[in-house]
Amino acid sequence: MSYDKALIAGKLRRWEKHLMRFRLPEWDEIPDFGLYMEQTVDLLRKYLDYLPPELKNEEVVTSSAINNYVRRGIMPGPIKKKYYRPHIACLLMICTLKQSLNMSMIKIALPTCECSADARCDECAKSPVGSAENSCTSGVRSAYESFISRHDLTAKYFVQQVRLASAALLDHDEKPDIAVQTTEELVASAAIVAGFSRLLAEKLTAFGRKGSFKRRKHRLRDGFRTCRCRRMS
Repeated sequence: MSYDKALIAGKLRRWEKHLMRFRLPEWDEIPDFGLYMEQTVDLLRKYLDYLPPELKNEEVVTSSAINNYVRRGIMPGPIKKKYYRPHIACLLMICTLKQSLNMSMIKIALPTCECSADARCDECAKSPVGSAENSCTSGVRSAYESFISRHDLTAKYFVQQVRLASAALLDHDEKPDIAVQTTEELVASAAIVAGFSRLLAEKLTAFGRKGSFKRRKHRLRDGFRTCRCRRMS
């Protein structure tokens, strides 16, 4: 496949500007008055505007995908068919992470809450939806605020690395050793980096899953011992 160097350079410069301006919303910028499914999907598409219009090939998020996330326990279910700030924050993290992680890994990485359309977790049930934060909501908030901070820093780092790798394509005077000579080489390099990044993320997430399993095992063991002691006393 042949590429037009001038066209590719122009696309790279435009995407660089787009990524440097892009940011995920702050926690307090996310609406918390309750949105129905269609409104939630429209809002997420607005927030997740990663690519210039001509590069968008598929929907960022759909109502069926959201229902699937809830069904699989990856995120809490809506409250009376409405999605609030913690729901939307979870969806923003899911839609971003799914570009490189499978759903089972994302489920491990995200904070958990037992809220659903039929029942709310004990913590959330103590206060009205959208009111003062509880430990459940604050856990999502803490995870989300850390996530968007890392997202912003990583986006800037990514742009810098692409700029270095594309030095020859962009006709920069200084060309580091990592610089590619052709668009084909840039595509290959991007794919290789994506593969290594996914492998690292999955391995680290798997370590966390093993630790979580051990903690659950210890709790079950301790609970069993307690039960035996009570029976013997």
